[in-house]
This record gives sequence, structure tokens and C-alpha cells, in this order.
Amino acid sequence: MNEKVSVVNEPHSNNIMDHPVVTWAISALILYSVLCFSLSTLPNLGKSLTTFLQYSEIFIVVLFTLEYTVRIYVSQHKLKFIFSFYGLIDLVAILPFYLAFSVDLQTLRVLRLLRLTRLLKLIRYNAALKRFSMALYLAKEELILFTAASLTMLYLSAVGIYHFEHAVQPEIFRSIFDCLWWAVCTLTTVGYGDVYPVTTGGRFFTFIVLTIGLGLISVPTGIVASALSTVRQNQA
Repeated sequence: MNEKVSVVNEPHSNNIMDHPVVTWAISALILYSVLCFSLSTLPNLGKSLTTFLQYSEIFIVVLFTLEYTVRIYVSQHKLKFIFSFYGLIDLVAILPFYLAFSVDLQTLRVLRLLRLTRLLKLIRYNAALKRFSMALYLAKEELILFTAASLTMLYLSAVGIYHFEHAVQPEIFRSIFDCLWWAVCTLTTVGYGDVYPVTTGGRFFTFIVLTIGLGLISVPTGIVASALSTVRQNQA
């Protein structure tokens, strides 16, 4: 985790669309659009509020479409921007509104969920998120190793509880796959209580798994925190 991390600027990062005033305005618009989407899900909305939300949606989409068009226009490599990660996010953020005119109402309910992708546009305007993504890339090997170890521990936990509880609760711990649900709830320390051991061996095994689960939760936090510290030092 000592490798250097450099900040790669977008080829169009010096245009007016990346001015602080514009980026803050777009960020506020994104949050406003999410608020409107959330309000639209409330039951028994009044006619005036429904009309206001509809006009707000049109206003938001028009501004997002204008932003998307301007970004394409000022970009030095237009096709590269269109098919880039940020370009696709900008497109997906406005596409459901236009597709709604050509699909049935049942499909529209699904497409409305895509409006939440506008939150992804905040990635462009948040330096902290960029540092976080760089930190994840920097610590990718450690995170992959941790994920592999967690999946292994998950499977071994399912095997262990199956050994202790299958004979006593065959209708609950029917197979390894059923035991995996218990293993997920236990290792993540969620503990829904819908599936639990009744034997002495199963309860002792659960105690061990819970203890390990508490330790597993802190591992990725430390890895990412260390990587973020490295990224900040390299950017200083």
C-alpha cells in the first residue's frame, strides 16, 4: 500500500461546467431531484403538490439534459465522453424520463427507480468520493484477500452449524445452503433470531462464530482507512 497514487484529471476538466459554482448548483439539483422522487412516493398526495412535483421533474430533466449536451459540446473527445463512466451516468440520469413516453405504465414504475441513478452524478462533484475510490483501488489486493477469507469462513460456519444442528432441527437446518443464511446473519452480527441453535455444541459454536464476526467487521474498515491516509499524503 505504498505505491504512488496520482490524480488523473478528466480531459474536459478545465471547461466552465467544472466551475465550483456550476458543480455546487448541479449537486443541489441532484439532491432536489431525489427529494422530489421521495415525496412522489407518499400516499394521498394533493393535486397541487402532485402538479408541482411533475413540473419539478420536467425542470430537473431539462437542466440535466442541457448539462449533458453542453458537456458533449465542450468535450475534446466527444465519443470518448459519451461512452465514459461519467457520460453514461449523465445519460442514464435523464433517459427514464424520455423513455416514459414510449412504455406502458407498468414498465414506468420500474423505470422510475432509475431516477435514483442521479445520485451517482454526485461522484463527479465530490473530491472525497474520488479519494475514496482511489483508496479502494489502492487496497484492492487486501480487500480481495479479505473477501475470499470471509467467504471461506462463511462456508465453514455453515458446515459447522449443520454438523451440530441438522439431527436436532432437520426442518430448519436441512442442508448447507439453508445453513448459509444462519452463517450470514451470525457472521455479520445481525442475528435476526429466525434460525438459531438449540444444542450445547451448536450454541458454543455460535459463540465462536460471533466472536470471529466481530473481528471481521473491523478488518475492512482498517484497510480502507489506511488507504485513505496514503491517498491524502500523496495528494498533499
